[in-house]
Amino acid sequence: MFGLFFFILFTPAVSELLCTSPDLELSYTFCDTTPHAFMFNLTPCRIMNNSIWKAALTWIPRSDISFLKVVFNVWYDGSNVLHWKEVLCSGADDRYSVCGMLKGETIATEFDIKGARIKFPKGNYNIILQGFPDDAENDIVMCLNFTMIVKQDPY
Repeated sequence: MFGLFFFILFTPAVSELLCTSPDLELSYTFCDTTPHAFMFNLTPCRIMNNSIWKAALTWIPRSDISFLKVVFNVWYDGSNVLHWKEVLCSGADDRYSVCGMLKGETIATEFDIKGARIKFPKGNYNIILQGFPDDAENDIVMCLNFTMIVKQDPY
């Protein structure tokens, strides 16, 4: 079953079911209490066994994006299974379109998530995605808390 989910969230701390299928349930909320203008779209709504998710993101940041560090943590059934950090924007030779955007400008981007690299065992996943405007991770630009429930083991 192929699905499409589309969501615009202006209210903080409200969890929304984004997508459900026989093998996947996905929802998210913001980690902070400040309202965000944010849209996320993903197809298909299913586990990514050798497939590609098509993702689209639209976001209006609350501050300039001259520096952006992302921190990605994945928890599986209560254990931290992935901790990944990367500087996406440093102000020099930036390759992402989000780099250099100003507070209040609309960021609209599309990207693929390739499923061939990832096999998700059945279980509950909590995915925290944080964006920081400094390398010291003092202030936060964006924090999303995804809940992913994988209902079937990969084939």
